[in-house]
Amino acid sequence: MTAGVQEFKLPDVGEGLVEAELVSWQVAVGDAVQINDIVCEIETAKSVVELPSPYAGVVLEILVPVGETVSVGTPIIRIGQPGADTSSVAGSPSEASGAETAAPEEPMGTLVGYGPKEAGSQRRARRSAGAAPAGGSNGAAPSATGPATGPVPAKPPVRGLARELGVDLRSVTPTGPHGDVTREDVTSYGSAAPATRSYDVPPVTYTGRITREPIKGVRKMMGQAMVGSAFTIPHVTIWTTVDVTATTQLCARLRTEPAYDGVRVSPLLVLARACVEALRRHPLLNAVWEEEAQEVVLRHYVNLGIAAATPRGLVVPNIKDADLLAAPDLGRALNRLTDVAREGRTQPAEQTGGTFTITNIGPFGIEGGTPIINPGESAILAFGAVRKQPWVVSSDGEDRLAIRDVCTLSLSFDHRHVDGAAGSAFLADVAAAMADPSGLV
Repeated sequence: MTAGVQEFKLPDVGEGLVEAELVSWQVAVGDAVQINDIVCEIETAKSVVELPSPYAGVVLEILVPVGETVSVGTPIIRIGQPGADTSSVAGSPSEASGAETAAPEEPMGTLVGYGPKEAGSQRRARRSAGAAPAGGSNGAAPSATGPATGPVPAKPPVRGLARELGVDLRSVTPTGPHGDVTREDVTSYGSAAPATRSYDVPPVTYTGRITREPIKGVRKMMGQAMVGSAFTIPHVTIWTTVDVTATTQLCARLRTEPAYDGVRVSPLLVLARACVEALRRHPLLNAVWEEEAQEVVLRHYVNLGIAAATPRGLVVPNIKDADLLAAPDLGRALNRLTDVAREGRTQPAEQTGGTFTITNIGPFGIEGGTPIINPGESAILAFGAVRKQPWVVSSDGEDRLAIRDVCTLSLSFDHRHVDGAAGSAFLADVAAAMADPSGLV
């Protein structure tokens, strides 16, 4: 490596990552970056991941254009001192014939998410007003009237909102206390600026009356996982309809409780608690069939998965050790999990090791279905829409009709080791807890 020039190679950000698509560059040629400044976003088979810089210096070259898929270990960007010569760097378009003795590389800094945690958090450095970007073959510098380039300080929820509204954060004037872009900055800008939504729309090829969308990244992984599950696990689906009026009333009361301050309390939280408790009594639903070992592996912990639809496909992040969390903490974990999933920021580690999954189809107005089991698990529960319906209510030995909150719960399970009796007993326990949740939260 030429002295003063460092190549950042695509790292393995997950378990056995082979390749990834470069989704966006957060810096341009000429930008000053510090260690742990975000330089780009990549899409793996599981999620969109931000890559922090392992080096400090100035962006000399951007080696991979947006939309290109590259293998792990491929150089994607060069960082060094201003004016450093990159003509003799291996792989450079202007490389001269013959090998040049490489100078020792500087050690990589400790990266957020890739090594020991730092003692304190580090805010992304902003470009100085006088740092003008230089042009490059792979990254064009903005015009004097265009948006600024480089990493923009903003919290993940704000970045997610910006993507939803099609707002380029570099075009927004920050008003935050530390020069960061706030939610209000994005919404006020988005109401006046046209939306592009270029981030979450996959590239397409138009051919006459049809449109072809490439199958890759999260969508490709989802398809392979669902096919593998559907054709290797004998699925059985059962369902029951439940009066959940007591659950909706409980949720309304919990929203006023100090312990649940900041928690979006919903029937999903109650269902999550009901499933965790039922799994204690019915461990086969939390087990997994291992074909090669010819064993059923019973797990004495619950990593609760929540299936989430995102613009890039279905992801199933899970809450680790959900069975150890008190109800308010479980609610906060659910909130964070769903927020991060909607923003497309679920990390690969958050999608591995699940033991049981809930898929919430109620927000789409769907009452029930036959969900496919997540690979590595034995069961998945579909939570249908809660609707007001006439219901027979029994009290004091008499039956009467009343308008109640009613929903359908649909359970698919692996029939190799979970028989109908075990599956039915589990679903009955969950339904009973939803009908009377007083002991759950």
